[in-house]
Amino acid sequence: MNALQRRIAHLDMDAFYASVELLRYPELRGLPVVIGGRSEHKPTIQADGSRHFYKLREYVGRGVITTATYEARAAGVFSAMGVMKAAQLAPDAILLPADFDIYRHYSRLFKTAVASIASHIEDSGIDEIYIDLTDLPENTLTLAKRLKQAVRDATGLSCSIGITPNKLLSKICSDLEKPDGLTILEMSDIPDRIWPLSVRKINGIGPKAAEKLTSLGFTTIGELAQADLKFLQIHFGRGYSTWLYEVSRGIDQRPVITHAEPKSISRETTFEQDLHPRQDRSALSEAFTALCVQVAKDLKRKGYVGRTIGIKLRFENFHTVTRDLTLTTYTADPELIRRAAGECLRRIPLKKKLRLLGVKISTLSSVHCSAEISPQRELPFMLSSDRLMF
Repeated sequence: MNALQRRIAHLDMDAFYASVELLRYPELRGLPVVIGGRSEHKPTIQADGSRHFYKLREYVGRGVITTATYEARAAGVFSAMGVMKAAQLAPDAILLPADFDIYRHYSRLFKTAVASIASHIEDSGIDEIYIDLTDLPENTLTLAKRLKQAVRDATGLSCSIGITPNKLLSKICSDLEKPDGLTILEMSDIPDRIWPLSVRKINGIGPKAAEKLTSLGFTTIGELAQADLKFLQIHFGRGYSTWLYEVSRGIDQRPVITHAEPKSISRETTFEQDLHPRQDRSALSEAFTALCVQVAKDLKRKGYVGRTIGIKLRFENFHTVTRDLTLTTYTADPELIRRAAGECLRRIPLKKKLRLLGVKISTLSSVHCSAEISPQRELPFMLSSDRLMF
């Protein structure tokens, strides 16, 4: 089908994690709330039965904001911002720790609700999906309202939807009228609705590319759309310049992919303070083991096994190192993952403090398709005595 005839929706839950927390703590509605604290920042029950919530001003450490309510965003607090910086902007904002189990629960609820109306869905994350509405008989506005109501009925939460001829434009449009927004756009609307926007609104143009585009005189999508392809190719690679040329004109032929196999499953943690490999060995060991267990649980929950175990270490000077090891058989065994990750660790000199630790498993296979799942718990390690391990 011609791209101009398609109806592609991008559905994005509004401030998802924070909104889920407000269902649990309705007394916080209308207040600035940020998600990003540690487990000790869970609300506590006081003697009079009321809840005590921690505030940003009470936080000490190096965590980052996962998300924030729109009231907190109005104060300048945004995702990926350091909690200490956020505390300077909104010291009285409520601080809550992330609870990914409940977020996944609500994610399943809203996706199931959408699937009852439109089955052609691409899962794009815990709080967003693409939906191909092309073959459904109802008009676009009716479908959009049905989808929004189904999500609200299933979860009690609001979402924002953009519906356009392709994924690129729908992703942009779902963000235009948040929260609880609905934007329907045709290709003929691009000059008025899309071209005045910043180039950063295009998913795929990051900070560095945006900075370079600005230096070349392109700050809006419309300005980029007027650029000559040969000029772009002088400053960007051939592939990326062609992509810039097309997306600035709203061209995107990508299909909605209803099933895609993951390439890897990973977990990582950033420590509140840099940890020394020897002095903080116990804490590092506990964190390392926990990551391996979490990866194993993720594998089993998603129905996969893997063969290549890798680790990522970021040191106090921000230098990042990765190592991996490929097993002879597939596994989802946490002990085997821990042993293999430990062997990777032995190949890295640990002389500086650590700020981040991560564990990843790749070369994945569905449990139903995997003929060999490793029953073993031992690996033929070649140990090096001069390597400190935690």
